[in-house]
Amino acid sequence: MRSHLGTAGLVLLVFFGVQAWQTRNVPTGSLPDARFTLIQTDGQRRTTTLAEWRAQHPGQAVALHVWAEWCPICRTEEGTVTSLSKDHPVLSIAMQSGQPDAVARVLVRRQLPWATAVDPRGEIASALGFRAVPAFVVVDADGQLRTPTVGYTTELGMRVRLWWAQTF
Repeated sequence: MRSHLGTAGLVLLVFFGVQAWQTRNVPTGSLPDARFTLIQTDGQRRTTTLAEWRAQHPGQAVALHVWAEWCPICRTEEGTVTSLSKDHPVLSIAMQSGQPDAVARVLVRRQLPWATAVDPRGEIASALGFRAVPAFVVVDADGQLRTPTVGYTTELGMRVRLWWAQTF
């Protein structure tokens, strides 16, 4: 039994160490601002900023999900993000996935009902400190970045992070 506990402890240590290394560039503190084209859930487009989008959800923790059209792990998370977006404000950020027309076609083809920021050069993702996809971060009610992750995140993991940011 002791050897299994030791192995489990080592696995957890490695897991959290890898997450800490992958999110080392995520800034602490306030959500950085950036201007982008937003593809809304109804397909309409408009120019906005992260601060303006965040302000539409006062008093709530919100999620930012960074993904790419070409990322196979991101495709695995699509159902999770869709489910999460039914209960929580989620802004997806299409990193290096093309211009608004190309991203809109992907959203329609894959039936993704997400509000999506188009980030053709990866500038928003970079400002958030992410260099890989998929990535997920919660912005709490005070606009502070919390609990970033890189790589596949389960629906439970996303929901717990949002609950934690809303509660504590």
